[in-house]
Amino acid sequence: MTMPPQPADTEGTGSSSPGGPDVVVCVGPGGVGKTTTSAALALQGAKRGRRACVVTIDPARRLADALGTGHLGNEPHLVNPPAGSSGWPGELWAVMLDAQGTFDHLVDRYATSGAQAEAILSNPVYRNISAALSGTQEYMAVEKLYELEESGRWDLIIVDTPPARHALDFMEAPRHLMRLLDNRVFRLLMAPTKVGLRALEVGTQVLLRTVAKVAGGEVVADTVEFFTEFEGMEDGFRARAKRADELLHSRKTEFALVCSPRRDTVEEALYLSAQLAKEGLEATRVVVNRCYPRYAPLSAGAQNRLADGPLAPLVANLEQLELVSAKEEEQLVRVSAALPKAVLYRVPFLAREVAELEALEEVACYLETEEARE
Repeated sequence: MTMPPQPADTEGTGSSSPGGPDVVVCVGPGGVGKTTTSAALALQGAKRGRRACVVTIDPARRLADALGTGHLGNEPHLVNPPAGSSGWPGELWAVMLDAQGTFDHLVDRYATSGAQAEAILSNPVYRNISAALSGTQEYMAVEKLYELEESGRWDLIIVDTPPARHALDFMEAPRHLMRLLDNRVFRLLMAPTKVGLRALEVGTQVLLRTVAKVAGGEVVADTVEFFTEFEGMEDGFRARAKRADELLHSRKTEFALVCSPRRDTVEEALYLSAQLAKEGLEATRVVVNRCYPRYAPLSAGAQNRLADGPLAPLVANLEQLELVSAKEEEQLVRVSAALPKAVLYRVPFLAREVAELEALEEVACYLETEEARE
């Protein structure tokens, strides 16, 4: 896939922020339009003249539908404006995370030779670890974010995280990797690569013999071979994880909390906000999707005139909608009270599914104006 050109100096809203691109991480419960919001924020950036890239780690692949591309991969894909439109002054790019491909790319990057990279990539232990190790997808998502940021090719990066509490795994992934590399068990497994099997401590030999009895000698041989080939690469992985963690906690990164006006999703969103606060982070934007409109109540006279007429069912329906809207307002008040410094955006129910760029542009318009506060 063709990559964008190196950024040139620009003015106004299209200019890069000092020290690198702005990063917006969208977090929130599942099923509240977080993927759509992420894509809309990137589109908004392109309409403002910025080179924007949105990254999704949502396995449902809804982002490709929302952008109208039909397919996304692990490399940035340029999204063209709708046919017949005036376009936008910036650029819109999209990435669908391939965790395995990203992991393989890291191995290629930090291997000291092509032979070392090939040996690791073909090792059965590596294939199992990269596919099944807890937190791999979350860490590779952070790695993809860092890769895009490090390239200097974009001045706005939007990240769509996994639903709800899994977003915390996304935030903690770099530290998990650093702890793994510093773990006593990991260092123990690296011991055969440093001293040779015959010089191992008795405890290590016992461990390997025990594993061989349970899993088989071939598994032990593959494991020793994997760690032998991995020797010398752990420092590169550790340093990169540290820089990725620093990026997530830097001033250039902000968090957008996405929810709907229902009690359950608000509860989850506020829980997530509290967890971010423990990291010293806070949401600077709150996007509330699929809101009912606020209705002006009928006067007593109008209700009396319509109560027994042919419009009576519509009057009853309006009363029900008013109740729903009032309950939603209660939830919005909760969000505002919990996050008084965050900018609040209200996105209503739309007349169509967000499966094309024109509908995505409609969502982006609602993200231009913040909710008025009392």
